[in-house]
Amino acid sequence: MSNGPHHLHTVAIQSGKTGQETILPDIATARELPREPVAIADMADFFGVTHRTLHFYEEKGLIRASRLGLMRVYGERDVSRMAVINACREVGVPISVIQDLFETLSTATSKTEANLLFEEAMLARQRELAANLSTLHRQLQQINLLLTPEDDGGNVSTQVARKRPELDDIEHRCLQLMAEGYSAIRIGRTLELRSDEVQAIERRVAEKLGAQNRFQAVAKAVLLGIVAN
Repeated sequence: MSNGPHHLHTVAIQSGKTGQETILPDIATARELPREPVAIADMADFFGVTHRTLHFYEEKGLIRASRLGLMRVYGERDVSRMAVINACREVGVPISVIQDLFETLSTATSKTEANLLFEEAMLARQRELAANLSTLHRQLQQINLLLTPEDDGGNVSTQVARKRPELDDIEHRCLQLMAEGYSAIRIGRTLELRSDEVQAIERRVAEKLGAQNRFQAVAKAVLLGIVAN
């Protein structure tokens, strides 16, 4: 797909189930959605999915292909639906939830209402991801406790707390992004650093925290309260 500027493509499609107009939310796409019938190969290429994935969505009743001679094609209605499906799948929304979303969208009476319904679905997914992140932090913290040996019979948490490192601003910002799940490449883009500079900062942070890798470093940082859980 093109990396050009995003456009908001507004769509209104006919529901195959009720015959009444179903209003879809505004979805940002890298290219304007095609309006003419699209062959399955072009549909797969446009959204970066496989033919098998498109067949799966058909089986689930999310989209429907028609025939143009011997060729399977998708009309504007299903291209627009696929834009919504793809946006949801890119953030990990389950298929069953996407099906429920389309059922709910079929009740929308305005574009504003459709956008609000989609926003609610995205906010719900955001809360799920935040909860999962919190769970991962707690699990990393527990792993850290299991991997960190006690000495002199002391408490691990107390020992670690005594060794709270001093991090400079760039190290702390890098550590916070690590805790948020950013990859080294994404950290570099966010902080405008080269990849080797990010790697060097991550190594310094890990050394200061007495960690073997970035995951253990994040776990210790959470334990010390250096970054938010």
